[in-house]
Formats: sequence, C-alpha cells, structure tokens
Amino acid sequence: MSRYLTDLHIHSCLSPCGDDDMTPGNIAGMATLNGLQIVALTDHNTAKNCPAFFRAAKGFGLIPIAGMELTTAEDIHAVCLFRTLEAALDFDRFVESRRFPIKNKPAIFGRQLLIGDDDEIVGEEEILLINAVNISLEEAYREVHARDGVCYPAHIDRSANGIIAMLGDFPPEPAFTAFELNDAASHGACMTRHPILSERALVHVAASDAHYLTDIAEEGFPVELDDEPYSSALVTNRLIDYLAKT
Repeated sequence: MSRYLTDLHIHSCLSPCGDDDMTPGNIAGMATLNGLQIVALTDHNTAKNCPAFFRAAKGFGLIPIAGMELTTAEDIHAVCLFRTLEAALDFDRFVESRRFPIKNKPAIFGRQLLIGDDDEIVGEEEILLINAVNISLEEAYREVHARDGVCYPAHIDRSANGIIAMLGDFPPEPAFTAFELNDAASHGACMTRHPILSERALVHVAASDAHYLTDIAEEGFPVELDDEPYSSALVTNRLIDYLAKT
C-alpha cells in the first residue's frame, strides 16, 4: 500500500468561472509544487480540456484523472470520474447532447477556453457550461457507472448546489458509494447531522474545487492504494475501485 496525495476536483479555464490562468499546464505545475500525486480535472459539464491535461500531467509525473463536475437537472453538482480518458470523452459526448443551447456571454460569465498542446488556446466553447443539463441525478449515476466510472455528490458541506442543501438530506438513492467535502474539517459535523452517511459506510474525500491556481490543495487529501506492480493505469483503477467500494 502507498499513500497518495490527491485533489480530485479542479476546474480549468474551460469552466466559465475558472480563471484564464487555469490552463492544463499551469494546473499540473501548481499541483506538482504542492506535492500532489493524483489530480482530477473536473470542468463544469465538459471534459474537453482533459486531453491537454493528460499531456501536461505526463510531463510533470502526475497521475491525471479525467472527470467532470456535472450539474444535474435537480441543480445538484456531482463529481464524475473515469478510469480512462476515452470513457470520459464518451460521457462528454452524452452530456453535450443533453445541454441546453444557451450561448455563453463571456463578459458576464467568463471565457470558456479550449486548450491544445503547450497550453495554446485553440478555441472557445460557445454554449454556456454552468447551467443544469437535462440529466437527472439517477440517470447521471447510471450513465457514469455504465462507463465503469464513479459518480458521487460534490461539496455536500456547502449550500450552493450541494445535495443536502438541495434535497434536505442525503438521499438513499442513487446508491452512492462516496461523497465529497469542500472542507475536510466538516466531516464530523456532517456524519452527526446525517446518520445515513455512517449507516452506509460511505467513502469520503476532500477536494479544493479550485477555480484559481492558488486554490489548488496545498496538502492534498491522502488515500492509501495498493499499487503493485506499479503503473499509473493501475493506480487510477485502484482509486476508482476505492471510491466505488469495489
């Protein structure tokens, strides 16, 4: 078993609320400076900057995870993580087909920058990415698991788009195996207020939800994983297994 420091919820400059400096290369570089080893890129309702992030992470020796922060039809944020870049991009195509065609207004919401090699801007996403999509929480869970990924509620300790704030409590269904905290120190209070979390023995992680380089976790959330015989693909699979309790 080896200890890995993670940040599994980071936004690039493709998210309209993400700073323009949140390029894949800058994210990988800052994560490395902070001592992180596993980092997930989770833009709002898209995974289109994940290929560039994978290339940048390789240069820094990071283990990249392809993901997305989905805003469900209930306006709940869910973290969706995948074992492969290909699975994430397949899910991206599914989500794109269910987004509402509302054009972004960069002056109001921010630019949505598509990044290629060497952090080069190769385009801008025209459709606004922060709106809820036409995918229910249950359907999102099914579609992510159909692609051998893991889906769990984001920042349940926050009022904005947190599952508890939106529904009043942590629901018995879908059968989530994990949940995310924005503040690791809120774990005890969450477990006390919502006994279902203990009853189901859910895995928890803490993540930064970074939109600026200075937001990326400085310490990282530690996860113990069996990584022998070592490969980055094995570590990725073990992490998804851990979160999915498989």
